[in-house]
Amino acid sequence: MSRPQEPHKPFLSFGNPFRAILPKGSSYLSPKLLALLNDFEESLAERLKKLKPADKEDVLHLSWMRMATESLCEIHSDIKSLIMALELPVCDWEDKWIDLYFSDSVKLLDICNSFSSEISRLKHGHLYLQCVLHHLNNASSNHFVRACSSLDGWSKHIGSKNPKLDNCFCVMDCLSQTLDLPKIKNSSKGMVLMRAMYGVKVITLFVCSIFATAFSGSSNKLMDLQVPDTCLWATAFTKVQTFVNTELRSIYSNGNKTVLKELETVDMGAKKVLPFVRDGEESVECEGLKKAALVLEKSAKEFSHELDLLAKVIDGFFQIVLTGRDTLLYNLRTDSNIFDQVPLKNNIKNQVIR
Repeated sequence: MSRPQEPHKPFLSFGNPFRAILPKGSSYLSPKLLALLNDFEESLAERLKKLKPADKEDVLHLSWMRMATESLCEIHSDIKSLIMALELPVCDWEDKWIDLYFSDSVKLLDICNSFSSEISRLKHGHLYLQCVLHHLNNASSNHFVRACSSLDGWSKHIGSKNPKLDNCFCVMDCLSQTLDLPKIKNSSKGMVLMRAMYGVKVITLFVCSIFATAFSGSSNKLMDLQVPDTCLWATAFTKVQTFVNTELRSIYSNGNKTVLKELETVDMGAKKVLPFVRDGEESVECEGLKKAALVLEKSAKEFSHELDLLAKVIDGFFQIVLTGRDTLLYNLRTDSNIFDQVPLKNNIKNQVIR
């Protein structure tokens, strides 16, 4: 089914991607199809409004990242519902749509794997904190030396880079190269499907760009995606993208090594404990140490808990994408068996959807 495609132009240099598919606006669509498209795009707009943080301090809490992933799960489920409502069987999909879907979905699976890898790496760093707290509870100079060593290990660990994130950026660059829509001929249902899939792809790429930037420790490759005003969700998208991207760049410009709020809180707690453990026996009965240790323990526990929740929803998103691929593959195989049993002139693939 797959075959080499001609390279696409980068999206940022592209004008209106709907010029080829809807050259005269929505006049090509029946009232029913137009209603389906409008409902889908209005739903996208509402989900984007909920993604916009109430305050810049709320940007890139792990809880916000979890909410963003949950929203992606809902959006990808919405597109499945739209396909069912369109009553557009897989046998009527054009080969280029299927090729693009499989290509995009495997890239999303790669991105999910990269994010899961980074979450696992961060959770491994949490083990250093557990060692620190264990040694502090023993309150002896010998254990303080070990606690100091664990704190040093924590600092080096969170300052290291995950090479899988570099691959993640490469994959996202490839996705951004195919944000222009294929030309749709004689298929109003195909027009609706491709426009809806475009919206899903843009929002998915936006969220993935935020995550990759947050995990990598640099805003150099943060994406600024532009969408045509003809999309009903364009205004909501521009607002949330501008808000989050601006805050991300501001945080990194101030020299911060991490923008994850819970991680930042834990690191600050670790740095407050460090002077006490360096003092050794002098800090054994220090009230300041006890308070600092309690703060570190609380923030570390919250950090670990939020990482677990984020890992769970990212895995859920992975399963949604994977299930979508499996379903399409199954339907293609089923249709292929049917085609083998009927004359070519009756082949549904040769019929035109209007």
